[in-house]
Amino acid sequence: MQREPVLTRRQRIEAGIIAATASPVIASLAATLRWKVDGAENLDGVIRSGRQPIITIWHGRILPGLCHFRDRQIVVITSQNFDGEWIARILHRFGFETARGSTSRGGARALVQLRQDLRAGRAVAFTLDGPRGPARVAQPGAAWLAGATGCPLLPLHFEADRFWSLRSWDRTQIPKPFSTVALAIGEPLDVPGTAEAVVEAARLALEDRLRGLELRARELAHSSL
Repeated sequence: MQREPVLTRRQRIEAGIIAATASPVIASLAATLRWKVDGAENLDGVIRSGRQPIITIWHGRILPGLCHFRDRQIVVITSQNFDGEWIARILHRFGFETARGSTSRGGARALVQLRQDLRAGRAVAFTLDGPRGPARVAQPGAAWLAGATGCPLLPLHFEADRFWSLRSWDRTQIPKPFSTVALAIGEPLDVPGTAEAVVEAARLALEDRLRGLELRARELAHSSL
């Protein structure tokens, strides 16, 4: 059994400093952004059905997701390492909850917590290709969770009309101040069980839907409407 990493006191202090420094910068940027949303009825429909959504996005769109869905107590998986620690602290400052784990460590326990969160009426969110990639390849955890709980997957994509793109594996997109950010929300996807073939089919369907949502969001971000 793999042991969980234990952060040193110095690492915890550094994580706190990063979160305290980055959070007001992110909040200031968020205050300047203009939003266009397509498909809001898909999210509303899940809530009206009495279920909670399992929100799915690509890792490279974390920042606009943080800004748009703040203060909704959505539960997000973060890694059990130094990077996961400062990211979790930022998420908490923006009104998110966290489940600690990843595809490589602590994932099973995190999925158990997410099942409990969904049953308690809290939405959850996945970066499908996180925490390390490969980029735009969905990991199976979100699809498995949907099959285990009966809650639908809700794919969505953010695209800014003006942005910086980091030279990282996920090409993280940072909207520029006063830019327009488009959010395209797809139709919910139900997963009928946790059989390996069912989960794999849902995983591939998610990738396909997210490709379409990316095109739609990019078109919306640059439209005059």
